[in-house]
Amino acid sequence: MSNPLPPPPPPPSTHHHQHQPLNIITPATTSATTMTSVPNREYRKGNWTIQETLTLITAKKLDDERRAKPSTSSPSKPGELRWKWIENYCWDHGCFRSQNQCNDKWDNLLRDYKKVRQYQSSHSQSQSSHPFLSYWSMERHQRKLHNLPTNMSPEVFEALNDVLQRKLNTQQQPHLHQPSFSQSSEQLPLKTDQNPPEIDAPVTVSEESDSSETESSESLDSKTKRKKIRKIGSSIMRSASVLAQTLKSCEENKEKRHQQVMELEHRRLQIEETRNEVNRKGITDLVAAMTNLSGAIQSLIANHYDQT
Repeated sequence: MSNPLPPPPPPPSTHHHQHQPLNIITPATTSATTMTSVPNREYRKGNWTIQETLTLITAKKLDDERRAKPSTSSPSKPGELRWKWIENYCWDHGCFRSQNQCNDKWDNLLRDYKKVRQYQSSHSQSQSSHPFLSYWSMERHQRKLHNLPTNMSPEVFEALNDVLQRKLNTQQQPHLHQPSFSQSSEQLPLKTDQNPPEIDAPVTVSEESDSSETESSESLDSKTKRKKIRKIGSSIMRSASVLAQTLKSCEENKEKRHQQVMELEHRRLQIEETRNEVNRKGITDLVAAMTNLSGAIQSLIANHYDQT
């Protein structure tokens, strides 16, 4: 007898893009749809809502946990597939954004988080006589005056802080259990007879809550910014020299035009004076001719009367 045919595959599941609370989001909910790619997605544009931002932060946290687990079955994936996984997660949980939008939003969140954290830590530890105004007590215009993000919410800040703290603790655990000689003196100081270096202030976890990814991205951003500043400075210098040469040539041309106008005006005056002199001489000659003609007529009349 022939073997029975295998049962038909189950029909594809249809995802209902509904808004789900964050407290029931688990990695298992996205295991079946993490790497599915639905063509012709219509991505949402415009400003991010708080719920969309929290969904993105949760997706980033789960992606970090997924990548931190040792896995020999699946090789390391490039960054594009990584953000595609985050896009699929966000799409399955009501955040209809593309992987590029998620990447850009995450970079902006890290930048805004660092600004707020530095402001809170620096001003809270300062010994200034002025009363400290917390970021969360500021109005929108006050945040803008301090060059701070104007729309950071406490929920987003706490979620980001939790993600970065978890990743920092995860990265520090292997170094705590397995110290190596490659570690820096700040993480694992060697025991010598010399006195340990003096530390101005204790380093707390909150002050070092940025992940290594954030620090590397910030160093790359700083290098890129320096290169851009150099390029902008050189272009400004070239533009300034070109502008100076252009202004100088414009002044020279203006002076030449002025000299030409003065020469033309001098010639016009000479021509006008010559014409007036000719007119005066012509009138004088005409008057003399009329006088001679009048005298001749009078002598002719006198001779005629004498003959008669």
